[in-house]
Amino acid sequence: MANTLIFMVDSDTDRRQLLIQLLAFTEMGEVVGEAAGMAEVPAADTAGEGEPEVVILGYREDDDTTLAELDGIRSRFGQAIPVLLVHERQAANSLPQELSHQIVGLIETPFKQRQLQHALRLADIHRSSDADSTRGRGVQLFRSLVGNSRSISRVRKLIEQVADSDANVLILGESGTGKEVVARNLHYHSARRERPFVPVNCGAIPGDLLESELFGHEKGAFTGAIGSRQGRFEMAQGGTLFLDEIGDMPLAMQVKLLRVIQERVFERVGSNRSIEVDVRIIAATHRDLEQEIAAGRFREDLFYRLNVFPIDMPPLRERVEDIPLLINELIARLEHEQRGSVRLTPAAIAALCQYAWPGNVRELSNLMERLVIMFPYGVVDVRDLPEKFRGNIAIEEWAVAEEADEGAAAGAAVSSNASILRLPSDGLDLREHLSNLEYNLIKQAIEESGGVVAHAAKRLRMRRTTLVEKMRKYGLQRNEQASGI
Repeated sequence: MANTLIFMVDSDTDRRQLLIQLLAFTEMGEVVGEAAGMAEVPAADTAGEGEPEVVILGYREDDDTTLAELDGIRSRFGQAIPVLLVHERQAANSLPQELSHQIVGLIETPFKQRQLQHALRLADIHRSSDADSTRGRGVQLFRSLVGNSRSISRVRKLIEQVADSDANVLILGESGTGKEVVARNLHYHSARRERPFVPVNCGAIPGDLLESELFGHEKGAFTGAIGSRQGRFEMAQGGTLFLDEIGDMPLAMQVKLLRVIQERVFERVGSNRSIEVDVRIIAATHRDLEQEIAAGRFREDLFYRLNVFPIDMPPLRERVEDIPLLINELIARLEHEQRGSVRLTPAAIAALCQYAWPGNVRELSNLMERLVIMFPYGVVDVRDLPEKFRGNIAIEEWAVAEEADEGAAAGAAVSSNASILRLPSDGLDLREHLSNLEYNLIKQAIEESGGVVAHAAKRLRMRRTTLVEKMRKYGLQRNEQASGI
Protein backbone atom coordinates (compact mmCIF):
# COMPACT_ATOMS: atom_id res chain seq x y z
CA MET A 1 0.00 0.00 0.00
CA ALA A 2 2.91 2.35 0.70
CA ASN A 3 3.75 2.68 -3.02
CA THR A 4 0.24 3.74 -4.07
CA LEU A 5 0.42 7.02 -6.01
CA ILE A 6 -2.46 9.32 -5.04
CA PHE A 7 -3.83 12.56 -6.50
CA MET A 8 -5.93 14.77 -4.20
CA VAL A 9 -8.80 16.91 -5.53
CA ASP A 10 -10.65 18.88 -2.84
CA SER A 11 -11.85 22.49 -2.69
CA ASP A 12 -11.70 22.34 1.14
CA THR A 13 -8.05 23.28 1.67
CA ASP A 14 -7.94 22.39 5.36
CA ARG A 15 -9.51 19.00 4.78
CA ARG A 16 -7.18 18.32 1.84
CA GLN A 17 -4.05 19.20 3.80
CA LEU A 18 -5.17 17.17 6.82
CA LEU A 19 -5.65 14.07 4.69
CA ILE A 20 -2.32 14.58 2.91
CA GLN A 21 -0.59 14.82 6.29
CA LEU A 22 -2.35 11.67 7.49
CA LEU A 23 -1.28 9.76 4.36
CA ALA A 24 2.31 10.89 4.80
CA PHE A 25 2.38 10.12 8.52
CA THR A 26 0.95 6.61 8.15
CA GLU A 27 2.91 5.90 4.94
CA MET A 28 -0.19 4.43 3.30
CA GLY A 29 0.41 6.16 0.01
CA GLU A 30 2.38 8.86 -1.78
CA VAL A 31 0.55 12.02 -2.86
CA VAL A 32 1.88 12.98 -6.29
CA GLY A 33 -0.33 16.01 -6.82
CA GLU A 34 -3.17 18.10 -5.39
CA ALA A 35 -5.70 20.61 -6.62
CA ALA A 36 -8.81 22.42 -5.44
CA GLY A 37 -10.59 21.32 -8.61
CA MET A 38 -9.94 19.57 -11.92
CA ALA A 39 -9.97 22.93 -13.71
CA GLU A 40 -6.56 23.59 -12.10
CA VAL A 41 -5.01 20.30 -13.27
CA PRO A 42 -2.90 20.57 -16.45
CA ALA A 43 -4.02 18.47 -19.40
CA ALA A 44 -0.62 16.81 -19.77
CA ASP A 45 1.82 16.27 -16.91
CA THR A 46 0.83 16.79 -13.28
CA ALA A 47 3.01 18.65 -10.84
CA GLY A 48 3.72 15.43 -8.94
CA GLU A 49 6.20 12.63 -9.40
CA GLY A 50 4.14 10.44 -11.72
CA GLU A 51 0.71 9.44 -12.95
CA PRO A 52 -1.60 8.60 -10.03
CA GLU A 53 -3.05 5.16 -9.40
CA VAL A 54 -5.87 6.49 -7.19
CA VAL A 55 -7.73 9.80 -7.05
CA ILE A 56 -9.23 11.00 -3.76
CA LEU A 57 -12.04 13.49 -4.42
CA GLY A 58 -13.58 15.73 -1.79
CA TYR A 59 -17.36 16.08 -2.03
CA ARG A 60 -18.33 19.48 -3.42
CA GLU A 61 -21.31 21.64 -2.49
CA ASP A 62 -23.82 19.42 -4.35
CA ASP A 63 -24.11 16.17 -6.30
CA ASP A 64 -24.04 17.80 -9.76
CA THR A 65 -20.80 19.67 -9.04
CA THR A 66 -19.24 16.48 -7.66
CA LEU A 67 -20.32 14.56 -10.77
CA ALA A 68 -18.76 17.24 -12.95
CA GLU A 69 -15.48 16.82 -11.03
CA LEU A 70 -15.72 13.06 -11.58
CA ASP A 71 -16.09 13.62 -15.33
CA GLY A 72 -12.98 15.79 -15.24
CA ILE A 73 -11.06 13.10 -13.38
CA ARG A 74 -12.05 10.44 -15.94
CA SER A 75 -11.09 12.73 -18.82
CA ARG A 76 -7.69 13.53 -17.33
CA PHE A 77 -6.66 10.21 -15.76
CA GLY A 78 -8.70 7.66 -17.76
CA GLN A 79 -12.00 5.86 -17.28
CA ALA A 80 -10.46 3.04 -15.24
CA ILE A 81 -8.90 5.20 -12.50
CA PRO A 82 -10.36 4.25 -9.08
CA VAL A 83 -11.89 7.23 -7.25
CA LEU A 84 -12.40 7.47 -3.48
CA LEU A 85 -14.88 10.08 -2.23
CA VAL A 86 -14.35 12.11 0.96
CA HIS A 87 -17.73 12.79 2.56
CA GLU A 88 -19.31 13.65 5.89
CA ARG A 89 -20.44 10.67 7.94
CA GLN A 90 -24.05 11.85 8.32
CA ALA A 91 -24.46 12.35 4.56
CA ALA A 92 -22.56 9.30 3.27
CA ASN A 93 -25.67 7.09 3.07
CA SER A 94 -27.66 9.62 1.02
CA LEU A 95 -25.55 9.57 -2.15
CA PRO A 96 -27.52 9.13 -5.40
CA GLN A 97 -26.89 5.97 -7.42
CA GLU A 98 -25.38 7.95 -10.29
CA LEU A 99 -22.64 9.11 -7.92
CA SER A 100 -22.18 5.99 -5.77
CA HIS A 101 -21.75 3.79 -8.87
CA GLN A 102 -18.78 5.83 -10.06
CA ILE A 103 -16.72 5.62 -6.87
CA VAL A 104 -14.83 2.67 -5.45
CA GLY A 105 -15.11 3.60 -1.78
CA LEU A 106 -15.91 6.29 0.78
CA ILE A 107 -13.61 8.09 3.22
CA GLU A 108 -15.82 9.56 5.91
CA THR A 109 -14.94 12.55 8.07
CA PRO A 110 -13.61 12.76 10.69
CA PHE A 111 -10.78 10.66 9.24
CA LYS A 112 -9.90 7.31 10.77
CA GLN A 113 -6.74 5.42 9.88
CA ARG A 114 -8.44 2.02 9.64
CA GLN A 115 -11.16 3.25 7.30
CA LEU A 116 -8.64 5.09 5.12
CA GLN A 117 -6.57 1.91 4.90
CA HIS A 118 -9.69 -0.05 3.91
CA ALA A 119 -10.62 2.48 1.19
CA LEU A 120 -7.14 2.31 -0.33
CA ARG A 121 -7.34 -1.48 -0.19
CA LEU A 122 -10.60 -1.34 -2.20
CA ALA A 123 -8.90 0.86 -4.79
CA ASP A 124 -6.03 -1.64 -4.99
CA ILE A 125 -8.48 -4.50 -5.57
CA HIS A 126 -10.25 -2.44 -8.25
CA ARG A 127 -6.97 -1.89 -10.09
CA SER A 128 -6.04 -5.56 -9.79
CA SER A 129 -9.44 -6.65 -11.16
CA ASP A 130 -9.12 -4.25 -14.07
CA ALA A 131 -5.63 -5.55 -14.82
CA ASP A 132 -6.89 -9.12 -14.76
CA SER A 133 -9.60 -8.32 -17.30
CA THR A 134 -7.03 -6.96 -19.74
CA ARG A 135 -5.00 -10.17 -19.66
CA GLY A 136 -7.73 -12.22 -21.27
CA ARG A 137 -10.39 -14.56 -20.02
CA GLY A 138 -8.10 -17.05 -18.34
CA VAL A 139 -7.21 -15.07 -15.25
CA GLN A 140 -10.54 -13.43 -14.45
CA LEU A 141 -12.77 -16.44 -13.84
CA PHE A 142 -10.09 -18.74 -12.55
CA ARG A 143 -9.75 -16.46 -9.51
CA SER A 144 -12.83 -18.28 -8.22
CA LEU A 145 -10.92 -21.58 -8.41
CA VAL A 146 -8.21 -20.47 -6.00
CA GLY A 147 -5.44 -22.83 -4.99
CA ASN A 148 -2.08 -24.31 -5.85
CA SER A 149 -2.85 -27.89 -4.86
CA ARG A 150 -2.45 -30.64 -7.44
CA SER A 151 -6.17 -31.46 -7.40
CA ILE A 152 -7.42 -27.93 -8.11
CA SER A 153 -4.70 -27.42 -10.73
CA ARG A 154 -5.98 -30.56 -12.46
CA VAL A 155 -9.54 -29.15 -12.44
CA ARG A 156 -8.34 -25.93 -14.09
CA LYS A 157 -6.49 -27.97 -16.72
CA LEU A 158 -9.62 -30.02 -17.50
CA ILE A 159 -11.67 -26.84 -17.88
CA GLU A 160 -9.16 -25.48 -20.37
CA GLN A 161 -9.31 -28.71 -22.37
CA VAL A 162 -13.09 -29.04 -22.66
CA ALA A 163 -14.38 -25.45 -22.45
CA ASP A 164 -14.36 -24.73 -26.19
CA SER A 165 -16.08 -27.96 -27.20
CA ASP A 166 -19.81 -28.69 -27.05
CA ALA A 167 -19.32 -31.97 -25.16
CA ASN A 168 -21.64 -32.63 -22.24
CA VAL A 169 -19.83 -32.32 -18.90
CA LEU A 170 -20.70 -34.05 -15.61
CA ILE A 171 -19.28 -32.34 -12.51
CA LEU A 172 -19.03 -34.58 -9.46
CA GLY A 173 -18.27 -33.61 -5.88
CA GLU A 174 -19.62 -32.98 -2.41
CA SER A 175 -21.98 -30.10 -1.67
CA GLY A 176 -20.18 -26.79 -1.35
CA THR A 177 -17.08 -27.72 -3.36
CA GLY A 178 -17.85 -25.20 -6.13
CA LYS A 179 -19.50 -27.26 -8.87
CA GLU A 180 -21.45 -24.27 -10.19
CA VAL A 181 -18.22 -22.23 -10.25
CA VAL A 182 -16.75 -24.87 -12.59
CA ALA A 183 -19.89 -24.77 -14.75
CA ARG A 184 -19.71 -20.97 -15.06
CA ASN A 185 -16.02 -21.18 -15.94
CA LEU A 186 -16.82 -23.72 -18.68
CA HIS A 187 -19.46 -21.41 -20.11
CA TYR A 188 -17.27 -18.29 -19.82
CA HIS A 189 -14.36 -19.91 -21.65
CA SER A 190 -16.54 -21.34 -24.43
CA ALA A 191 -17.71 -19.90 -27.72
CA ARG A 192 -21.18 -19.61 -26.10
CA ARG A 193 -20.09 -17.03 -23.53
CA GLU A 194 -22.13 -14.23 -25.14
CA ARG A 195 -25.31 -16.34 -24.85
CA PRO A 196 -27.23 -17.14 -21.63
CA PHE A 197 -26.01 -19.36 -18.81
CA VAL A 198 -29.16 -20.81 -17.21
CA PRO A 199 -28.89 -22.81 -13.96
CA VAL A 200 -31.61 -25.19 -12.71
CA ASN A 201 -31.53 -26.95 -9.35
CA CYS A 202 -33.29 -30.21 -10.11
CA GLY A 203 -33.48 -31.13 -6.43
CA ALA A 204 -35.23 -27.91 -5.41
CA ILE A 205 -38.18 -28.19 -7.85
CA PRO A 206 -41.02 -30.68 -7.17
CA GLY A 207 -41.15 -33.50 -9.72
CA ASP A 208 -44.60 -32.52 -11.02
CA LEU A 209 -43.39 -28.99 -11.79
CA LEU A 210 -39.95 -29.83 -13.16
CA GLU A 211 -41.22 -30.65 -16.68
CA SER A 212 -42.89 -27.24 -16.98
CA GLU A 213 -39.78 -25.57 -15.53
CA LEU A 214 -37.50 -27.20 -18.12
CA PHE A 215 -39.71 -27.23 -21.22
CA GLY A 216 -42.29 -24.51 -20.54
CA HIS A 217 -46.05 -24.80 -20.95
CA GLU A 218 -48.97 -23.46 -22.97
CA LYS A 219 -51.96 -21.59 -21.61
CA GLY A 220 -54.43 -23.98 -19.97
CA ALA A 221 -52.02 -26.92 -19.99
CA PHE A 222 -52.83 -27.51 -16.29
CA THR A 223 -54.65 -25.83 -13.44
CA GLY A 224 -53.04 -22.45 -12.82
CA ALA A 225 -51.44 -22.18 -16.28
CA ILE A 226 -53.04 -18.81 -17.07
CA GLY A 227 -50.59 -18.03 -19.85
CA SER A 228 -47.83 -19.49 -22.02
CA ARG A 229 -44.38 -19.66 -20.49
CA GLN A 230 -40.89 -20.39 -21.76
CA GLY A 231 -38.91 -23.17 -20.13
CA ARG A 232 -35.26 -23.15 -19.17
CA PHE A 233 -34.25 -24.89 -22.42
CA GLU A 234 -35.71 -22.02 -24.46
CA MET A 235 -34.13 -19.43 -22.13
CA ALA A 236 -30.72 -21.04 -22.67
CA GLN A 237 -31.03 -21.15 -26.47
CA GLY A 238 -27.54 -20.86 -27.95
CA GLY A 239 -25.96 -20.92 -24.49
CA THR A 240 -25.46 -23.32 -21.60
CA LEU A 241 -28.00 -25.12 -19.41
CA PHE A 242 -26.63 -26.13 -16.02
CA LEU A 243 -28.58 -28.98 -14.41
CA ASP A 244 -27.50 -28.93 -10.79
CA GLU A 245 -28.20 -31.95 -8.56
CA ILE A 246 -29.16 -34.07 -11.56
CA GLY A 247 -29.07 -37.13 -9.29
CA ASP A 248 -32.29 -35.90 -7.59
CA MET A 249 -34.27 -35.81 -10.87
CA PRO A 250 -37.27 -38.22 -10.94
CA LEU A 251 -37.00 -41.21 -13.29
CA ALA A 252 -39.94 -40.04 -15.42
CA MET A 253 -38.16 -36.74 -16.12
CA GLN A 254 -34.89 -38.55 -16.85
CA VAL A 255 -36.55 -40.26 -19.82
CA LYS A 256 -37.75 -36.93 -21.26
CA LEU A 257 -34.38 -35.28 -20.68
CA LEU A 258 -32.63 -38.15 -22.47
CA ARG A 259 -34.83 -37.62 -25.52
CA VAL A 260 -34.02 -33.90 -25.66
CA ILE A 261 -30.27 -34.59 -25.38
CA GLN A 262 -30.44 -37.18 -28.17
CA GLU A 263 -32.81 -35.44 -30.62
CA ARG A 264 -32.35 -31.77 -29.70
CA VAL A 265 -36.10 -31.15 -29.84
CA PHE A 266 -38.81 -30.87 -27.18
CA GLU A 267 -42.44 -29.82 -26.76
CA ARG A 268 -43.92 -27.47 -24.21
CA VAL A 269 -46.37 -29.00 -21.75
CA GLY A 270 -49.80 -28.87 -23.43
CA SER A 271 -48.39 -28.45 -26.95
CA ASN A 272 -47.63 -30.83 -29.81
CA ARG A 273 -45.35 -28.39 -31.63
CA SER A 274 -41.72 -29.46 -31.59
CA ILE A 275 -39.11 -26.80 -30.78
CA GLU A 276 -35.51 -27.25 -31.86
CA VAL A 277 -32.94 -26.37 -29.24
CA ASP A 278 -29.22 -25.65 -29.36
CA VAL A 279 -27.84 -25.74 -25.82
CA ARG A 280 -24.83 -27.23 -24.14
CA ILE A 281 -25.67 -29.44 -21.17
CA ILE A 282 -23.56 -29.30 -18.02
CA ALA A 283 -24.80 -31.43 -15.13
CA ALA A 284 -23.63 -31.73 -11.54
CA THR A 285 -24.41 -33.93 -8.56
CA HIS A 286 -23.10 -34.79 -5.10
CA ARG A 287 -24.43 -38.35 -5.44
CA ASP A 288 -22.55 -41.44 -6.67
CA LEU A 289 -24.51 -42.00 -9.87
CA GLU A 290 -23.15 -45.51 -10.40
CA GLN A 291 -24.59 -46.50 -7.03
CA GLU A 292 -27.84 -44.75 -7.95
CA ILE A 293 -27.94 -46.80 -11.18
CA ALA A 294 -27.42 -50.03 -9.23
CA ALA A 295 -30.27 -49.02 -6.89
CA GLY A 296 -32.56 -48.31 -9.88
CA ARG A 297 -32.86 -44.58 -9.14
CA PHE A 298 -30.92 -43.29 -12.16
CA ARG A 299 -30.99 -44.32 -15.79
CA GLU A 300 -27.79 -45.82 -17.10
CA ASP A 301 -28.30 -44.51 -20.64
CA LEU A 302 -28.74 -40.94 -19.36
CA PHE A 303 -25.61 -41.33 -17.24
CA TYR A 304 -23.51 -42.21 -20.29
CA ARG A 305 -25.02 -39.30 -22.25
CA LEU A 306 -24.07 -36.85 -19.51
CA ASN A 307 -20.76 -38.40 -18.51
CA VAL A 308 -18.94 -37.56 -21.75
CA PHE A 309 -16.35 -35.51 -19.88
CA PRO A 310 -16.37 -35.94 -16.08
CA ILE A 311 -14.76 -33.43 -13.70
CA ASP A 312 -14.28 -34.36 -10.04
CA MET A 313 -14.23 -31.48 -7.57
CA PRO A 314 -12.04 -32.34 -4.55
CA PRO A 315 -13.39 -31.71 -1.03
CA LEU A 316 -11.68 -28.93 0.90
CA ARG A 317 -10.21 -31.36 3.45
CA GLU A 318 -8.16 -32.93 0.64
CA ARG A 319 -6.58 -29.63 -0.39
CA VAL A 320 -5.75 -28.08 2.96
CA GLU A 321 -2.80 -26.19 1.45
CA ASP A 322 -5.32 -24.03 -0.47
CA ILE A 323 -7.15 -22.78 2.65
CA PRO A 324 -4.91 -19.72 3.31
CA LEU A 325 -5.27 -18.64 -0.34
CA LEU A 326 -9.03 -19.17 -0.22
CA ILE A 327 -9.28 -17.08 2.96
CA ASN A 328 -7.42 -14.21 1.30
CA GLU A 329 -9.61 -14.42 -1.80
CA LEU A 330 -12.87 -14.51 0.20
CA ILE A 331 -11.79 -11.50 2.27
CA ALA A 332 -10.79 -9.64 -0.90
CA ARG A 333 -14.26 -10.27 -2.35
CA LEU A 334 -15.94 -8.98 0.81
CA GLU A 335 -13.76 -5.87 0.65
CA HIS A 336 -14.56 -5.38 -3.04
CA GLU A 337 -18.29 -5.59 -2.23
CA GLN A 338 -17.72 -3.01 0.54
CA ARG A 339 -19.08 -5.41 3.14
CA GLY A 340 -16.11 -5.04 5.49
CA SER A 341 -12.82 -6.75 6.12
CA VAL A 342 -10.98 -8.83 8.69
CA ARG A 343 -7.53 -10.34 9.18
CA LEU A 344 -6.62 -13.74 10.66
CA THR A 345 -3.53 -14.53 12.70
CA PRO A 346 -1.30 -17.41 11.58
CA ALA A 347 -2.52 -19.41 14.59
CA ALA A 348 -6.16 -18.94 13.53
CA ILE A 349 -5.39 -20.01 9.96
CA ALA A 350 -3.53 -23.06 11.28
CA ALA A 351 -6.56 -24.01 13.35
CA LEU A 352 -8.84 -23.70 10.31
CA CYS A 353 -6.49 -25.98 8.35
CA GLN A 354 -7.12 -28.70 10.95
CA TYR A 355 -10.92 -28.55 10.60
CA ALA A 356 -12.65 -31.23 8.47
CA TRP A 357 -14.89 -28.77 6.50
CA PRO A 358 -17.98 -30.93 5.84
CA GLY A 359 -19.53 -27.92 4.11
CA ASN A 360 -16.38 -27.36 2.02
CA VAL A 361 -15.70 -23.94 0.44
CA ARG A 362 -19.28 -22.79 1.06
CA GLU A 363 -18.80 -23.34 4.80
CA LEU A 364 -15.50 -21.43 4.71
CA SER A 365 -17.17 -18.56 2.85
CA ASN A 366 -19.95 -18.40 5.43
CA LEU A 367 -17.38 -18.34 8.24
CA MET A 368 -15.54 -15.40 6.67
CA GLU A 369 -18.79 -13.44 6.38
CA ARG A 370 -19.54 -14.21 10.02
CA LEU A 371 -16.09 -13.06 11.18
CA VAL A 372 -16.38 -9.81 9.18
CA ILE A 373 -19.63 -9.07 11.02
CA MET A 374 -18.28 -10.03 14.44
CA PHE A 375 -14.82 -8.38 14.13
CA PRO A 376 -15.15 -5.58 11.54
CA TYR A 377 -11.68 -4.52 10.33
CA GLY A 378 -10.19 -6.42 13.28
CA VAL A 379 -7.68 -9.22 13.77
CA VAL A 380 -9.08 -12.69 14.54
CA ASP A 381 -7.06 -15.04 16.73
CA VAL A 382 -7.74 -18.68 17.66
CA ARG A 383 -9.75 -17.66 20.71
CA ASP A 384 -12.07 -15.56 18.49
CA LEU A 385 -13.05 -18.47 16.23
CA PRO A 386 -16.28 -20.35 16.91
CA GLU A 387 -15.43 -23.30 19.14
CA LYS A 388 -15.83 -26.06 16.55
CA PHE A 389 -13.25 -24.40 14.27
CA ARG A 390 -10.49 -24.12 16.87
CA GLY A 391 -9.33 -27.75 16.90
CA ASN A 392 -7.86 -29.61 19.86
CA ILE A 393 -4.27 -28.59 19.14
CA ALA A 394 -5.26 -24.97 18.62
CA ILE A 395 -7.18 -24.92 21.92
CA GLU A 396 -4.22 -26.37 23.81
CA GLU A 397 -1.82 -23.86 22.24
CA TRP A 398 -4.22 -21.03 23.05
CA ALA A 399 -4.53 -22.19 26.68
CA VAL A 400 -0.73 -22.29 27.06
CA ALA A 401 -0.40 -18.85 25.42
CA GLU A 402 -3.16 -17.44 27.62
CA GLU A 403 -1.47 -18.73 30.78
CA ALA A 404 1.81 -17.18 29.62
CA ASP A 405 0.07 -13.86 28.92
CA GLU A 406 -1.54 -13.90 32.36
CA GLY A 407 1.82 -14.64 33.96
CA ALA A 408 3.47 -11.80 32.05
CA ALA A 409 0.68 -9.43 33.03
CA ALA A 410 1.02 -10.43 36.69
CA GLY A 411 4.79 -9.91 36.53
CA ALA A 412 4.30 -6.48 34.98
CA ALA A 413 1.88 -5.54 37.75
CA VAL A 414 4.34 -6.62 40.45
CA SER A 415 7.33 -4.90 38.78
CA SER A 416 5.41 -1.65 38.54
CA ASN A 417 4.74 -1.71 42.31
CA ALA A 418 1.00 -1.95 41.76
CA SER A 419 -0.29 -2.29 45.30
CA ILE A 420 -3.87 -3.22 44.42
CA LEU A 421 -4.28 -6.69 42.93
CA ARG A 422 -7.83 -7.27 44.19
CA LEU A 423 -10.71 -4.83 44.43
CA PRO A 424 -10.74 -3.32 47.96
CA SER A 425 -13.89 -3.61 50.01
CA ASP A 426 -14.39 0.17 49.85
CA GLY A 427 -13.80 0.26 46.07
CA LEU A 428 -11.33 2.41 44.11
CA ASP A 429 -11.07 5.08 41.43
CA LEU A 430 -10.44 2.84 38.41
CA ARG A 431 -9.38 5.67 36.09
CA GLU A 432 -6.82 6.95 38.58
CA HIS A 433 -5.54 3.44 39.26
CA LEU A 434 -5.06 2.68 35.55
CA SER A 435 -3.37 6.06 35.01
CA ASN A 436 -0.93 5.32 37.82
CA LEU A 437 -0.24 1.89 36.39
CA GLU A 438 0.34 3.32 32.90
CA TYR A 439 2.59 6.08 34.29
CA ASN A 440 4.74 3.57 36.18
CA LEU A 441 5.12 1.24 33.19
CA ILE A 442 6.03 4.10 30.83
CA LYS A 443 8.54 5.50 33.32
CA GLN A 444 10.09 2.03 33.79
CA ALA A 445 10.33 1.45 30.02
CA ILE A 446 12.06 4.82 29.51
CA GLU A 447 14.54 4.16 32.32
CA GLU A 448 15.35 0.65 31.07
CA SER A 449 15.80 2.02 27.53
CA GLY A 450 18.34 4.58 28.64
CA GLY A 451 15.99 7.45 27.83
CA VAL A 452 15.68 6.46 24.15
CA VAL A 453 11.99 6.97 23.35
CA ALA A 454 12.02 4.77 20.24
CA HIS A 455 13.35 1.82 22.26
CA ALA A 456 10.83 2.42 25.05
CA ALA A 457 7.99 2.51 22.51
CA LYS A 458 9.17 -0.84 21.13
CA ARG A 459 9.18 -2.36 24.62
CA LEU A 460 5.65 -1.08 25.21
CA ARG A 461 4.54 -2.19 21.71
CA MET A 462 3.14 1.19 20.73
CA ARG A 463 3.91 3.88 18.19
CA ARG A 464 6.64 6.33 19.11
CA THR A 465 4.29 9.28 18.49
CA THR A 466 1.71 7.74 20.85
CA LEU A 467 4.34 7.33 23.56
CA VAL A 468 5.48 10.94 23.14
CA GLU A 469 1.89 12.13 23.68
CA LYS A 470 1.56 10.01 26.82
CA MET A 471 4.88 11.32 28.14
CA ARG A 472 3.59 14.86 27.74
CA LYS A 473 0.37 13.87 29.46
CA TYR A 474 2.24 12.54 32.48
CA GLY A 475 4.83 15.35 32.57
CA LEU A 476 7.70 13.22 31.31
CA GLN A 477 8.80 15.68 28.60
CA ARG A 478 12.11 16.32 30.28
CA ASN A 479 13.14 12.70 29.93
CA GLU A 480 12.45 12.89 26.21
CA GLN A 481 14.37 16.15 25.78
CA ALA A 482 17.28 14.90 27.84
CA SER A 483 17.58 11.89 25.60
CA GLY A 484 17.93 14.08 22.54
CA ILE A 485 15.10 12.27 20.75
